[in-house]
Amino acid sequence: AKGAPEILLASCAAEQTPAGPMPLDAPARARILEAARRMAGDALRVLAVATRRDATPESAERDLTLLGLVGMSDPPRAEAQAAIETCERAGIRVLMITGDHPLTAEAIARELGLLKGGRVVTGADLRNLDDAALEREVTNIDVYARVSPADKMRVVEALQRLGHVVAMTGDGVNDAPALKKADIGVAMGLTGTDVAREAAGMTLADDNFAS
Repeated sequence: AKGAPEILLASCAAEQTPAGPMPLDAPARARILEAARRMAGDALRVLAVATRRDATPESAERDLTLLGLVGMSDPPRAEAQAAIETCERAGIRVLMITGDHPLTAEAIARELGLLKGGRVVTGADLRNLDDAALEREVTNIDVYARVSPADKMRVVEALQRLGHVVAMTGDGVNDAPALKKADIGVAMGLTGTDVAREAAGMTLADDNFAS
């Protein structure tokens, strides 16, 4: 199994060590989550990996043994920062909406010059805001992390209710509802799913934000 460390760790009862599997106590869980936060703060996309021997469909998501954390570097394209600056000069505000850890998202957003004093919020934060509160806050938020498809839809709708014309980019099945709801849905032509391309009004042939 692989997934977000804070999610997968909740399904783990042990961690693999050189001496074999050891029970996961509270200090061990805190240590692992802190390691994941440090990796995310270095702009790495972090996955936890776990296993269970003789798993059945009924038992596969509990009592797992954590094997470790994997940090993957996925740096922005070199031309992305200049493209974002061009958008800003044209009066287009660029936001980041991602499933990544908030620290990863914040580090990449700072690298791109996207954080202009605005906030980084998570999907969990959004779910604590009703629609009226989101409308009040949405213009102060630059980065949305660990979001669900429903969260993306709410952000698009809140901006539209405030009179903004919203363009949304995406490549996955989970992006399709927001791509369709946005005034301009932009799908990725190389890595995009068929569902995303069908939901969008425009497809980027080279998956390049600068295009």
